[in-house]
Amino acid sequence: MARKAKITRKTGETDITLEIDLDGGPIDVKTPIPFLDHMLSNFARHGLFGLRVRAAGDIEVDLHHTVEDVGIVLGTAVKKALKDPSGIRRCGSSSVPMMDSLSTVTLDISNRPYFRFNATKESSPLLSEIFSVSTEGRVSFSMTLAEEFMRAFSNSAGIDMHITLHYGSELHHSIESIFKAFGRALSAAVEKDPRIKGVLSTKGRL
Repeated sequence: MARKAKITRKTGETDITLEIDLDGGPIDVKTPIPFLDHMLSNFARHGLFGLRVRAAGDIEVDLHHTVEDVGIVLGTAVKKALKDPSGIRRCGSSSVPMMDSLSTVTLDISNRPYFRFNATKESSPLLSEIFSVSTEGRVSFSMTLAEEFMRAFSNSAGIDMHITLHYGSELHHSIESIFKAFGRALSAAVEKDPRIKGVLSTKGRL
């Protein structure tokens, strides 16, 4: 059975259409935020997913609405694509370096959303200078926006997700390591294992 989904979400702030294929396919991402395009493409490439995104949003007001809503739609699409979770490994974890940065993402497709984001100024003194840096001279992007995207995904997908940026001295590298680890962890969790009969839970359901 195909594990793919298409979701369209339109509000007074954003208009988003997203398609995902958990078993692979072309990657074609276009939002009004070039850095977000780059991160979503990295997520799909490292997760071995097919992904198509078209998004418009009120970025003249703030980037938050578009970033959060794309996270909501991605999570909703993943949940729909996994309408039958039989045979999946359910849990996945990945650590990915990116030059000066190292991130770990660990998640459980449990249908019980919980979110922990350990990438704060307190968790690493190297982060104190990278929260408001302009990315590639285009639009500002922050670690806070990355956190909001991941929280929106976790809540809408029903996924228990823990993210740690162990260290990082450059914003682009730090966020990119998170998105790559996110893709790889989700890929591991949705992988089917022939040894698993039904849903991997003692309750018999998620």
